[in-house]
Amino acid sequence: MAEPAASISGSGTPKPKSSSKSSSKSPPMSPRPEISWPVNRPPEQGPWTPRLDAALRAREASTLQHASPNSLAKEFYANGRRSLAGIALRAFFLGTTLGVSILMTLLLLYYNNNFWRATFFLATLSLFHFLEFWTTAAYNTPLATVASFLLTNGQRYQQAHTIALLETLITSYFFPDWQSHVNPPSTIIIGLAMIVIGQSVRSVAMAQAGTNFNHQVQSRRNEGHELVTTGLYAWLRHPSYFGFFWWGLGTQVVLGNIVSFLGYLGVLWYFFSTRIRRKRISLPSVPRCFMLT
Repeated sequence: MAEPAASISGSGTPKPKSSSKSSSKSPPMSPRPEISWPVNRPPEQGPWTPRLDAALRAREASTLQHASPNSLAKEFYANGRRSLAGIALRAFFLGTTLGVSILMTLLLLYYNNNFWRATFFLATLSLFHFLEFWTTAAYNTPLATVASFLLTNGQRYQQAHTIALLETLITSYFFPDWQSHVNPPSTIIIGLAMIVIGQSVRSVAMAQAGTNFNHQVQSRRNEGHELVTTGLYAWLRHPSYFGFFWWGLGTQVVLGNIVSFLGYLGVLWYFFSTRIRRKRISLPSVPRCFMLT
């Protein structure tokens, strides 16, 4: 025979009828009680029914605050390291600069104006920085942040490109004949080949390394990092360094910059040799360096 239904006392505590086995007024300690004990208990007395139980459950659920299923972490909002607005804004300006620079380069070439070199340099820089983020986002998504554009890659990096741009502007305006003499079409073609090869090798290397690639030098091996020995890494120990090195020199060959070419050559050689040495010291047990940068 089924047990009689419990009644609701004025204090809001269910009061079961007397029983020989238990007379406790506290909620049952079983992890699965036969009836629920909601917080919003009715003050009036009455029989406990499934309908009343469902009504109280609905009333209690309506007072709870649930996180929105579409909520995002703070880092995705403005000023966050993965700010969607920041990423969109940078991509927009890089794309706009790339399109305008290509158009201006073709227009200046048509009129045989030496200033095409400056706009070409801006187009090359815009494409490089966009590909840095895009390749990271596509093949190393967990590390894709606003900083992956490398637009804030240090003062020396920015100073080097600024000096290169100023040099080509000065020589184009004050020494156009001399610039054309030291930078004939054959030399420009060689510089273009260096840029294309360098950019291609770097982007492919980043894609093949995947999550093992990092713009920051790693001092120790982290969980999940794997030694990459396939693709370009079977032939080059540091293909991303190789690509950037020849890309940087190629831009100066196209621009006809003698001073900046020598400066790029010395700075890049010192920079990458120092980085490679740091890797060998921090990862002495690895026969072939991790491709983390």
